[in-house]
Amino acid sequence: MEQAIVDQVVAEAKTAAYQAAAKFFQEKLGGRDQYSCGFAWVTVHEKGSTKMGRALKKAGFSKSYSGGLQLWNPSQFGCQNIDTLEAGAQAAAEVLTQKLGVKAYAGSRLD
Repeated sequence: MEQAIVDQVVAEAKTAAYQAAAKFFQEKLGGRDQYSCGFAWVTVHEKGSTKMGRALKKAGFSKSYSGGLQLWNPSQFGCQNIDTLEAGAQAAAEVLTQKLGVKAYAGSRLD
């Protein structure tokens, strides 16, 4: 797959992530950063040495210590609430899976 296509899909995934996080933040948290703090990311189980892996790395993914490639906080939403960030990561994973044909998973952990 061409680098330009991967770049475009990753940008779409980030946009979808931001929109999902913003919607969750407003609808579920009333626009207040509250409750549990944490981190969220998207993991793609793709080796960094494959053509797709190299393209994802150029688009901002990095090696995951548990295998595959990860993109941390794809929404880049300015809050610490783990549920908000998870909503964004899940939206990004769906876009990546649908448009790139790779299986992407959302992950998170409490801080």
